[in-house]
Amino acid sequence: MKDFGFEKHELAVFRKLSTPQKIQRFLDDEVGYNKEKDGETCRSPRRVLRDRLAHCAEGAYFAAAALRLLGHPPLIVDLMAVRDDDHLLAVFKQDNCWGAIAKSNYSGLRFREPVYRTVRELVMSYFAHYYNLKGELTLREFSRPVNLSRFDRNDWMTREEDLFEIGDYFYTVPHSPVMAVAMTRKRRM
Repeated sequence: MKDFGFEKHELAVFRKLSTPQKIQRFLDDEVGYNKEKDGETCRSPRRVLRDRLAHCAEGAYFAAAALRLLGHPPLIVDLMAVRDDDHLLAVFKQDNCWGAIAKSNYSGLRFREPVYRTVRELVMSYFAHYYNLKGELTLREFSRPVNLSRFDRNDWMTREEDLFEIGDYFYTVPHSPVMAVAMTRKRRM
């Protein structure tokens, strides 16, 4: 197993996360939800492991790092919403199907088994669960999978400084609509 700059005791924890399901279980059971205001922190996977605290982005980056240590590329999909928070998914392929790992304070926006043929199909599995406090369905767009290895020169997996540049990068990535504009107007949104 390549260490990517992690220390032995950190790698020992990652070795136990030997499946996507175990990574999700670790995020659910061992990592509290970071309730700090958006933009106050953006911990690296090392800091999430140490602090046992993560919000959506921090959890997705942690999951991407854990997947990478299992041999998967560290891929993230950005979900964009209206009148609601955006959401990040660490995505992976098994048997040519897509699955996802995510940290959320709502369980409906977390794990997806790898049974989806396309990223769009995977994203649509979140649609009915993606609503704001007014009950409006808010999911509107999604990005292509972004490989976080593009940030390796910044030591994204192990550095002590926050990872704000990764979140900023998602604003530059093209996003696709989850449905046509005409369909959006007809829905409860």
